[in-house]
Amino acid sequence: MTVESEAPPARRGAVRPQERALAPDLSRGIMLLLIAASNTAFHLWAARRGPSGWQPVDGSWLDRAVQFTMITVLDLRVYPLFAFLFGYGMTRLYLRQRAAGSSEKDAVGILRRRSLWLIVIGLAHATLLMAGDILGFYGLTSLVLGWLVLRRSDRALGWWIAIATVQLVLLTVGPVLPALFQGELGSYGDASAEPGNEAYAAGEESWFTAAGIRLTTGLFVTFAAAPLSLLGGAYVIFLLGFWAARRRVLEDSGRHLPLLRRTAVIGITVGWLGGLPAALAHIGVLRVPDAAQSESGVLTLLRDVTGNAAGLGYVAAVALFAHWWSGRPERRGARVVTAVAAVGKRSLSCYLAHSLVLAPVLAAWGLGLGEHLTSATMLLFATGVWLLTVAGAYALERAGRRGPAEAVLRRLMYGGDGRRREARTHPDPVRTRTAPPPPCSPSRPNHDPERSPGPPPP
Repeated sequence: MTVESEAPPARRGAVRPQERALAPDLSRGIMLLLIAASNTAFHLWAARRGPSGWQPVDGSWLDRAVQFTMITVLDLRVYPLFAFLFGYGMTRLYLRQRAAGSSEKDAVGILRRRSLWLIVIGLAHATLLMAGDILGFYGLTSLVLGWLVLRRSDRALGWWIAIATVQLVLLTVGPVLPALFQGELGSYGDASAEPGNEAYAAGEESWFTAAGIRLTTGLFVTFAAAPLSLLGGAYVIFLLGFWAARRRVLEDSGRHLPLLRRTAVIGITVGWLGGLPAALAHIGVLRVPDAAQSESGVLTLLRDVTGNAAGLGYVAAVALFAHWWSGRPERRGARVVTAVAAVGKRSLSCYLAHSLVLAPVLAAWGLGLGEHLTSATMLLFATGVWLLTVAGAYALERAGRRGPAEAVLRRLMYGGDGRRREARTHPDPVRTRTAPPPPCSPSRPNHDPERSPGPPPP
């Protein structure tokens, strides 16, 4: 893989503070808490696993309650949320570059450069710290879909969404049908497969051995799982992000309230109901064969497919909150909302910061604390790490500074020339110490991106 040595021409640089809307940033900030929580299971490297190979099956009643909640609400539900936001931000970046006068070729070139660097960062992250990295996966996905779909018309995008939906349904339901017709649905799956948590190598005492396993996992996730997801139609959530971004659903949430309400209610309901059988089986309330609970079993397939609906529902719920928040005359807790949104503005830095703290402290090759934690205490620890990033992001927000990873990625995307052009044509009010722009409603900002656009954060 070769990364271009020169940045493609850009008519403007990164998004400026006065151009941002609350809903996308708040969604990213909450998403990082959910990702930190959903990743807690693989840090518990000494725990006894169930047939799924993921959540532990031991612990107190509180641990069991946490496991039940995680399976129902988070597992296989957070990554669709990430995919939607990734596709949404990617499309806004492209549209803003085009509206600023960049050619189609140059705008796509910026996105291609971004995708390639995310693959590099993702593989480095997986090798050094966490095998479950998602940056490489979505970097490759965005590289392919940016080439195939991004520049297509709305009609063509609709066809792509329909094709992806059919792919997803056929390739998910199709293999299960023979077992269903033969009355052997409970035996569908492989209970003897290697537990999935072992691919993360958190229990290896040697960092070098663990790094080798993590690199193998990272390469598989990026160059095998991502292409397979494209063939399997899982990219439909990514394309729905394209569709929503073209209509500014998150920025102009007030114009899309019926859609957002339906999506939130239906999506979250379907998602939680789809995860409920696996959660009940995990805690022993529902008696099903181990094969059905395995990673390839029917309960996991059901949880996976309905997780897409839950991810969309979560995004819609945050957008509704942002719209409600913008209409409040007195906004108690404004600092909390601002701090969480600050995490979303610096999502790449905060995502990497999670691993910088969690991996060395919890892994066997580090301090090994993961051996002594349970599902409940691990969740508390992960939440504490997220709160640390909230504090750091809020401090950077008050200082008017971007996250370090965002600053590096933007330099790689736009190059020094693009940054100087932005400083000349659109000075940052924070850095130039001038008065800030007049406040505007997060749900209906006074900035029109089609006239004065700016790309969203990566």
